[in-house]
Amino acid sequence: MRAFYCDHFVLPLPEGHRFPMDKYARLRARVLQEQLLPPGGLIEPPAAAWEDLLRVHTPEYVARVRDGALTREEQRRIGFPWSPAMVERSRRSVGGTIEAARAALQDGASANLAGGTHHAFRDRGEGYCVFNDVAVAAVTLLETGRVRQVAVVDLDVHQGNGTAAIFAHDRRVFTCSLHGATNYPFRKERSDLDVPLPDGTGDEAYLSALAVSLDAVFDTAPDLVFYVAGADPYEGDRLGKMRLTEAGLRRRDAIVLGRCRAEAVPVAVSMAGGYAPDVDAIVRIHAGTIAEAAACAGLWRGAIPWPPGPSPSDASARRQSACAPRH
Repeated sequence: MRAFYCDHFVLPLPEGHRFPMDKYARLRARVLQEQLLPPGGLIEPPAAAWEDLLRVHTPEYVARVRDGALTREEQRRIGFPWSPAMVERSRRSVGGTIEAARAALQDGASANLAGGTHHAFRDRGEGYCVFNDVAVAAVTLLETGRVRQVAVVDLDVHQGNGTAAIFAHDRRVFTCSLHGATNYPFRKERSDLDVPLPDGTGDEAYLSALAVSLDAVFDTAPDLVFYVAGADPYEGDRLGKMRLTEAGLRRRDAIVLGRCRAEAVPVAVSMAGGYAPDVDAIVRIHAGTIAEAAACAGLWRGAIPWPPGPSPSDASARRQSACAPRH
């Protein structure tokens, strides 16, 4: 399996900022230390092309980001001060998800060690999200004919409001979000499937809701799944309000990735949020996701002959040949 990283493109933040920027470098170090990927499996992605960003975002918004013309209010909503490094980091993060999506079509599974910027709308950013990486990657693959139908399984604790709004009228993309009912954003958008969960939701209730939701996701017969694997449903997260354990989150990953493999649908994983005071816990959770994806890809390769760049018409045949999910 291949995974893409951009942690060395650092977004400069004021001292005391609560966004855990160093989790990305620590995640890559852990992936290397534990040898979760084969040699050469970690790759630096190119920055997303401006033309690809414009497939989703309005020209006016892209220009303001590029040229440093974001208003003070726009920067406040995003949560990051503008800088050239912020622009480069944001483009690299989107580029990582585009490359992960392309790699998933070849290998069955791939990952971006960043991404999950699901609060970015067409014309604005918010909630630590400048550009919407999954939306840009999905539309890029759709418009270049690589896929015909896409599903987004968003398991960050916060609703993917930007993604939901971007695809509200696009039947090519099915959006599914399991999120905290009372958590940010306080004004929710409408996904194709929203599963709002109460504060304090634990492992069993969450995983039960997830299993039912995945039935609806795969009823749409996607050619590719984007899995937004937030670490913030964790019981130790300061912004999450949920009570999932690390073991529960690992089971979550195994359920999603195993179902993708069982349905023979390639999956591209993005990391999304995680705000526990214990950054090591965030890194362990994200590393667990990568480990599950890598194991899934390894089993997948032995079960299904994934050709480079499979055509969408092959999807149903691939699904019929898939092996059972790993438990």
